[in-house]
Amino acid sequence: MTANASRAITWDEASARRTERQFLSRPAAHGTPVADVVGAMLGAHAQVLSAAEVSVGVRAAGVTRADVRAALWEDRSLVKTFGPRGTVHLLPAAELPLWCGALTAIPKGPSPFPPDVAVTEEQAEQIVAAIGDALDGVCLTVEELGEEVVARTGPWAGDRVMPAFQDLWPRWRQVMHRAGQSGALCFGPNRGRKVTYTRPRGVDSVPGPGSGPAGEGALRELVRRYLRAYGPAAPQHFAKWLAAPAGWAVALFGELAGAGEVEEVSFEGAAAWVAAGDTEFPAGKVRGVRLLPYFDAYAIAAQPRQTLFPGEAYQRALAGGQAGNFPVLLVDGVVAGVWHQRRQGRRTTVTVELVGRRLTARQERELGEQVERVGEVLEAKAELVVGKVTVGPHA
Repeated sequence: MTANASRAITWDEASARRTERQFLSRPAAHGTPVADVVGAMLGAHAQVLSAAEVSVGVRAAGVTRADVRAALWEDRSLVKTFGPRGTVHLLPAAELPLWCGALTAIPKGPSPFPPDVAVTEEQAEQIVAAIGDALDGVCLTVEELGEEVVARTGPWAGDRVMPAFQDLWPRWRQVMHRAGQSGALCFGPNRGRKVTYTRPRGVDSVPGPGSGPAGEGALRELVRRYLRAYGPAAPQHFAKWLAAPAGWAVALFGELAGAGEVEEVSFEGAAAWVAAGDTEFPAGKVRGVRLLPYFDAYAIAAQPRQTLFPGEAYQRALAGGQAGNFPVLLVDGVVAGVWHQRRQGRRTTVTVELVGRRLTARQERELGEQVERVGEVLEAKAELVVGKVTVGPHA
């Protein structure tokens, strides 16, 4: 495919539009629903809930972790479940059917487990259906859910054969992420220190394999939303964001182009795609300082990664080329350092390590303001220390 020479997009233009649409150039106005901010991000990574709270809070004026938790557990406008890449995300509850339809339409890759551990596709479908039945109208711990799954499928599902965290988990747990992506499972409120799971509201039935035409339509809509949020992007970027096969994504983009739903542009001299008609970009460079937490949506999805993580930042802020393992300092739209926060009671110390650059006086002021904002989100008094971050990735 040859990029459309009539529309050439620069990194500065793309970065300006992405940060604007991500509420990173200007936070969402006070009173903007938390779910709207999460929707603009295409989900907030929530394996560590405090990181998701910071992701949302730095994008929305006045929002604290209490507001995120209220949206999750009180008004239920958010749902915590397994989203892109099979990882835990906060997603807007109203968009859950779209996500379930799209995620179940992605081809399944080969199992990472040996044949004597892996489940067959038929067994996986049985487990997902059993999970959905067991969680209908109740909240169960993982142990309670396991008992229900085994009772509905057979003893084979409970065999402790799955290596995990220096332990062996029962076989059924290897498809928990598929249960979440299909709408059979989401996280419920903790029961003391124990995590619980329940079946989300708003998904009428668990989609079957490939989820048929409805899933194909949801997938096409997800591509368009991804390109509006993070475009221009190549099919390989979309595949990486979803942990999907690259060849499949190339074919999908070709189908969408043929249907006039996406259009090709030149992005920094390479072929890339935007949603059809969405070719307007702001002029000028991105300015400003932001602190983004572990696995923030922008650091994960914005491509090309070599430009987002320039020079020394590529080695320091990535772990084996993977984004998200370190919280990052964003300066003028690119990564310029890493940071870590250590909380003690009502206070938190935010250590920021600069990589390959010095800050101007204006940027130093903005960094102080960002540290203060992180403290507000976490409902703590924050102190800034500029120095070496000594903890490892995902610490």
